[in-house]
Amino acid sequence: MQPGENSPVLGDIGEQGLLKLLHQFCAPGLVGDDAACLELKDWDGKSLVVTTDVLVDGVHFSEKTTSPEDAGWRAAAANLSDLAAMGASAIAIVVGLGLKSNTPVSWVERLYQGMTACLEEYDTAIAGGDVVRSPVITIAITAFGRVDQERTIRRGAAKPGDAIVVTGYHGASRAGLELLLHPEWAQSLSQSNLSQSDRNFFIQAHQRPRPRLDVLPILQNLNSPNSPDSSNYSAIGIAGMDSSDGLADAIFQIARASGCGARIDRAKLPIPGALSQWVGVETALDWALYGGEDFELVLSLPPESAEELVKKLGSPAAIVGTITKDTGICLTDSTGAKSDRYLSLNKGFEHF
Repeated sequence: MQPGENSPVLGDIGEQGLLKLLHQFCAPGLVGDDAACLELKDWDGKSLVVTTDVLVDGVHFSEKTTSPEDAGWRAAAANLSDLAAMGASAIAIVVGLGLKSNTPVSWVERLYQGMTACLEEYDTAIAGGDVVRSPVITIAITAFGRVDQERTIRRGAAKPGDAIVVTGYHGASRAGLELLLHPEWAQSLSQSNLSQSDRNFFIQAHQRPRPRLDVLPILQNLNSPNSPDSSNYSAIGIAGMDSSDGLADAIFQIARASGCGARIDRAKLPIPGALSQWVGVETALDWALYGGEDFELVLSLPPESAEELVKKLGSPAAIVGTITKDTGICLTDSTGAKSDRYLSLNKGFEHF
């Protein structure tokens, strides 16, 4: 920037504004989903799926909330979740580390033990990376996956009348984070409605999220009312992404990419009962919508296929709403206890 030149700062334009700016420099058609999908010759109708994620000490993890093993697990899981959101199976990851010179060697070893513990469950390899000295510990992972081109899941494939499915609980990771940030709450568990087993469940949800790659084989075997070929997701009409940035954010992104809106029934959201009993219904709802890092899949698909998917997944997977022609995300209440209201992205976490 030239001296005297006026320019907005990142805090002025926000994360979404920054992404919009950066997309101008990217190849058309490759950005806008959870990962980039690259069609390669001689890959027998498959595409290479590439995603990257950066975790920074003090922003995404800290000594207070995350052991080195848990930081490694979360870093790997975040990338595998992005692959799952694209319908892709995992191949390998590469790891870029920024480390302080006084970082204990044992910390790095434990970080990689956590990564490999997660990756081994999904038959995924570490294929190298890079290491640099940094004033802040940073973990940057790029993951590579493979997907049949006709089974690629995109955000922009939703249609009015589609059902919205979430594959599991929301709000649990935020609850775990709050418990880790406030260990004194553990001392008062006997005076609260939160049992020790519930506390452990919430902390595990935050420290060891599980990418939903297990959902993909079920999607591949759905009976399609719109197409005799259940392997063709574009014919069935499956849209989706993961909920790492929050359930509300995922629904907003799918609706916006598809040029649609959505109606979400608060009574259908899969919120752990123990969470509502502990912090109250409204706080539990807020954490479910905006807390983030639950790493579940949010999918839009025809109602019949959605019902079949939820039946095969079992509880707590649920149909939580419908894609609409009108833009905007409306939160409704089928019990009639609460008035309709429109959701905003302003409450979710943004980096700027």
